[in-house]
Amino acid sequence: MNEIYPEKDFLELIIKKLASKPNDVKIVRTVDEMGVLYTVSVAQEDVPKIIGKEGETARSIRNLLRIVAFDNKVRATMKIDAPYKSKKENSTQ
Repeated sequence: MNEIYPEKDFLELIIKKLASKPNDVKIVRTVDEMGVLYTVSVAQEDVPKIIGKEGETARSIRNLLRIVAFDNKVRATMKIDAPYKSKKENSTQ
């Protein structure tokens, strides 16, 4: 069964427009007692674009996501899956 989630479509549209590699964008939807959590994975070089300066871009995306989800009677938030790379790993590549 293929269900439609307008808030997921909205989030995917925004993230893909910000990313330089839109084909690498993956969004996983999980539901629990607190609501819906969207986990966003992007290419390593796109992580700073999605987070933004001091987290402002991510904060704004979360606020817009909450508004879209509220219209659909859903409580939603977003988590950015950003794997940590140490300076040592970066210098050896």
